[in-house]
Amino acid sequence: MNTITSQKIWALIIAAVFASGCSVFETSAQSIDLGADEAVQVFREDIGGSEIFLDQAAGYLVFPRALRAGLGVGAETGEGVLRIDGKTVDYFRITSGSLGLQAGAQARSIIICFMTEEALESFRNSRGWRVGVDGSVALIDVGAGKSIDTQNVRDPVVGFIFNSSGLMANLTLEGTRFTRIVR
Repeated sequence: MNTITSQKIWALIIAAVFASGCSVFETSAQSIDLGADEAVQVFREDIGGSEIFLDQAAGYLVFPRALRAGLGVGAETGEGVLRIDGKTVDYFRITSGSLGLQAGAQARSIIICFMTEEALESFRNSRGWRVGVDGSVALIDVGAGKSIDTQNVRDPVVGFIFNSSGLMANLTLEGTRFTRIVR
């Protein structure tokens, strides 16, 4: 199969999944909560300094498994929770699409901490919060055994990408949309 045909097939598959509202990936609330518990545990155990963000945040989003794939055209989706005081208060879906030089697939965990009440309320009052439009996220890429320099991070919204598997060259949340889902 030539490269152009392969790119068109990938683009059609990604577009179909993205356009369907990603219902093929929907999971139960209990399953999302269990995945979020595991992701938070990995984050706390493997990333030095992470507990400061989770403990001081007004609230935080946890996406235990966000899936990204792309070949010229890319998409990302995943389901997660919003936690306040360590308790789940809402469920959300993350979606994004992109065009450009990209190839690969990746599963990763994402935690986004709202460090102020104002940032959390702005997020909760939106109908579909988008990074770069409705607010910005200071993104920190961390791997197992790494630590966070908490002295240098003072942004109202801080995001962490960790626990990655697969290979994808692009590290960004720009344009990513967070939409509340009803369970």
